[in-house]
Amino acid sequence: MKRMIVLGAVGCALLARWAGGQPPAPPPDPDTVKLISSIDGATLYRTYCAVCHGSSAQGRGPMADSLKVAPTDLTRLAIHNGGEFPLARVEKVIAGDAEVTKGHGTRSMPVWGPIFSQIAWDQDLGRVRIRNVALYLRSIQTK
Repeated sequence: MKRMIVLGAVGCALLARWAGGQPPAPPPDPDTVKLISSIDGATLYRTYCAVCHGSSAQGRGPMADSLKVAPTDLTRLAIHNGGEFPLARVEKVIAGDAEVTKGHGTRSMPVWGPIFSQIAWDQDLGRVRIRNVALYLRSIQTK
């Protein structure tokens, strides 16, 4: 629980800086933002994403009102993609590998790839964590 509070505080501090109109902060430092031990997609989502996107993933998290750009409603990604959930694209966005288009503005979402790739148990489970968060998001899509 203490880890989640620390993560929330770090996330809030980073988001407050971005919301304040300053240039985007550097990506979260894997040495200061600690990784939880779970690889469960729902648990990772609640720990790292819900502060902005909300527990229901509809873009209404506690930090949403303080951000310049409203967080995406993650339950409607398939609807906005012709009924198909864009799994590969979602993974790239979470990892920080997706190029931000000009019309989208600057990248305001933290890049979680380096955080999720912290070495635990002598292995890098970053891609597994990213995949599991994306699969969780696919499972909660609005029909």
